[in-house]
Amino acid sequence: MRAQFVLSEISVGLRRNLTMTFAVIVSVALSLALAGGSLLAREQVNTMKGYWYDKVQVSIYLCNKNDAKSDPNCSKGAVTQEQKKEIQGDLKELDVVDKVYYESSEEAFKHYQEQFKDSPLADSLTADQMQESFRVKLEDPTKYQVLQTAFSGRQGVQEVQDQRSLLENLFNLLNGMNIAALCVMALMLVVALLLIVNTVRVSAFSRRRETGIMRLVGASSFYIQMPFILEAAIAGLIGAGFACLLLIGGKALLIDSWLQEKIVLINFIGWDAVVNVLPLIVAVGVLMPGIAAFFTLRKYLKV
Repeated sequence: MRAQFVLSEISVGLRRNLTMTFAVIVSVALSLALAGGSLLAREQVNTMKGYWYDKVQVSIYLCNKNDAKSDPNCSKGAVTQEQKKEIQGDLKELDVVDKVYYESSEEAFKHYQEQFKDSPLADSLTADQMQESFRVKLEDPTKYQVLQTAFSGRQGVQEVQDQRSLLENLFNLLNGMNIAALCVMALMLVVALLLIVNTVRVSAFSRRRETGIMRLVGASSFYIQMPFILEAAIAGLIGAGFACLLLIGGKALLIDSWLQEKIVLINFIGWDAVVNVLPLIVAVGVLMPGIAAFFTLRKYLKV
């Protein structure tokens, strides 16, 4: 009987404040969708970092005859065969080094022509103008400083370049966008909380006569508050359901059906990442309105 009464009170409350309940559902759905999107965006950045950092190499460019005339790092002349053997030997002795690849000036020139065949400069360069280099794959890409310290300024070495630094601007941009999404999400959560508080206040005020009678006949505070808390929780649950649908739709339509076909070089997140986020979205969608309603009622539900 008590359960039937609580359910009837919930139904009355939801119908009586239909427009405000709808506003709560929409704001909760949008804020939780942004929260889930931010979590997935962070996972996507981490996935991309793991994918690309595993493939980047450290390039040790060696001095050639042209560098000896124009580059202060090559003031002692082009690299000699003895220097190349010494550099290669020292590289193989380092624990942080996984593999070492040598690229001759002829190979560098061939790769340049393949990559920049449409460039007007392609026909003006010759093989002897290209630099020899060692391409080093590290066990841990974050240990770049070991090579930087060991080989920068060394005779025959023109420059030590970490390809990972070329990706930092991209990842910084993605992280900045993620932070912006988190700020918008926080704003939407505040809006949702304010709507929940106002909805609960209006609902409590409109039913003050009923709650007064319940108090007079000996009903406990928890029993009186339960319908209001469940109303807020149900609205939050519906909003969380819509947020989950938005995330699933975004993964299916935006990533799987469009981005993966257009951008084949990026390893996108899988469905497991989405599935891991959905329970959190539902939990927050239920608990946040319920807790907000509980504390609101302690202040405004006075009989």
